[in-house]
Amino acid sequence: MWTITRFFEKVYLMAEGGSHYCSKKSDDICGDACDEMNFLHPVRVSLVYVHLLHAGSSNSWSMNVQESGRALGTRLRCILRGLDFKTYIFLFVLIPTCVCGLYFHGQKISYFLRPLWESPPKPFHEIPHYYHENVSMENLCRLHGWGIREFPRRVFDAVLFSNEVDLLTIRWKELYPYVTEFVLLESNATFTGLPKPLVFDSSRDKFRFVDSRLTYGQIPGRFKKKENPFVEEAYQRLALDYLLKRAGIQDDDLLLMSDVDEIPSRHTINLLRWCDDIPPILHLRLKNYLYSFEFFVDNNSWRASVHRYQSGVTRYAHYRQSNDILADAGWHCSFCFRHISEFIFKMKAYSHFDRVRFNNYMNPKRVQKVICRGADLFDMLPEEYTFKEIIGKMGPIPHSYSAVHLPSYLLQNAEKYKFLLPGNCKRESG
Repeated sequence: MWTITRFFEKVYLMAEGGSHYCSKKSDDICGDACDEMNFLHPVRVSLVYVHLLHAGSSNSWSMNVQESGRALGTRLRCILRGLDFKTYIFLFVLIPTCVCGLYFHGQKISYFLRPLWESPPKPFHEIPHYYHENVSMENLCRLHGWGIREFPRRVFDAVLFSNEVDLLTIRWKELYPYVTEFVLLESNATFTGLPKPLVFDSSRDKFRFVDSRLTYGQIPGRFKKKENPFVEEAYQRLALDYLLKRAGIQDDDLLLMSDVDEIPSRHTINLLRWCDDIPPILHLRLKNYLYSFEFFVDNNSWRASVHRYQSGVTRYAHYRQSNDILADAGWHCSFCFRHISEFIFKMKAYSHFDRVRFNNYMNPKRVQKVICRGADLFDMLPEEYTFKEIIGKMGPIPHSYSAVHLPSYLLQNAEKYKFLLPGNCKRESG
């Protein structure tokens, strides 16, 4: 026991700078406390405890604990008296400021530091995309390193639908000449478990032009609160696999997997249905827009994909499934709505609803202001993997005044869809 006691005494002396000198500024209280603390320092209290247990003296231990408590309080007062008024002010300002900063901007800090804890994904194998309306299909296929087929493949376009009536119209008008069957699945629940109307079912009159080629299905929501929204999303995508079989898809047909707002260009789909030896799974790199075609973000949208269907193998999904990607293959227009109410609905309904950290984010006036600035609805930093990319994309998106190479139906009906074109950021309140 003596050896252990001596050891802790050495530790204590090292903590105090190697002597019994009281290292804090002292007045009378501190001066008196120093001698006491040499004996009643927390380390020494532990030694007393060990020693008394060894000796079996419980009464003495109780008295020493009380004395050590008083001594610790005295030492705390000693420390506090050593702090001047400016230090108090600094602490009272700094601590609340740090707490508030973490509360309001913790997500931003996390995203900014993302390069420290997450590595970028493996780069895609980029396939250059060649197209001109005056070049024959045979030459276009050859430019891509593919052969030409005697007849084109059938094409199935399958989507999960929420409430994007305008974008669905533009999408189907763009793809109509080359799609064999349109497949659409709708639920009465959002991915977050909120009830929703069957918007497509009530808007069927607007889509009479695809009636003869449409396979439409409905799936009841499970309405499980507090469940990860990606579980509900996976459940609905699985149901889409069964709907595709009902639509009559067969091996080697082309299956287009993408969200409604991810629109492949017409000539891209025509190229892939005519060319032979294309990859079995090919991602499509789309131009990325936010709110409208006025705010061009980048060329990094990649989730849309085209599959040569294989029974028992192909599964409808919205994640990376291949390393091959075809450049400049269409458009991704995220949060491109006509009405402010549609923005607010999606903020609450889609899989990343947790980004709505404060209710004022969904204030209609704020939403309208954010749209016209090209800022982020969720007040987030860019989701990138390097500090260079994060810093380069911070702040509002620059305005673009180009409406070249957009879906033809959009430009043919520019007045009807002017909210999607440059210079028309004001939205209807409906």
